[in-house]
Amino acid sequence: MQTKKFVDIYLESNPNPNSMKFVFNFMLLPEGMHLDFPDQESAEGSPLAYELFEIPYVKRVFFMSNFVTITKDEEKEWTEISAELKSFLKEYFEEGKPLMIEDVMDNDVHDDDPEVVKKIKSVLNEYIRPAVEQDGGAIRFHSYVDGVVKVLLQGSCSGCPSSTITLKAGIENLLRRMVPEVTSVEAEGI
Repeated sequence: MQTKKFVDIYLESNPNPNSMKFVFNFMLLPEGMHLDFPDQESAEGSPLAYELFEIPYVKRVFFMSNFVTITKDEEKEWTEISAELKSFLKEYFEEGKPLMIEDVMDNDVHDDDPEVVKKIKSVLNEYIRPAVEQDGGAIRFHSYVDGVVKVLLQGSCSGCPSSTITLKAGIENLLRRMVPEVTSVEAEGI
């Protein structure tokens, strides 16, 4: 007789009122890895994300370490849907269903990066990423050209009303202070 996996989930709100962080009592992905699904088409490799998109009000799904961040449409309130989503996630993992159908690695560190890019990535990884992750999101380096750093904001950060303030007041100020070559920071794809 196969025993069911014990799944405990608690919810954490974050600055994006349309996103909720569902935190598990076990790791979903290795530390530092994250997967972002902005739509059902992008979720082909993840049965869980694909099934979540079958729920009409689910608009984005993000996986990281021990949590799933779900972004909903504006018509539904969390008080109406959080219990349904929590129950769905609990049953999904208790049944032993997979997160992904193949291994996907998220590695943005390259030995051949210019020194300034290595410094930018170091600041992002050490100072900025932990704070963003705590709010159910992720930040990834996209590019650096002529003093302008472009980053990808994912999870709860994507579409968050306060992401522009966070980007300019927090991330840009810190990067400009710690990496003098940086003149501004822009977000891609939000």
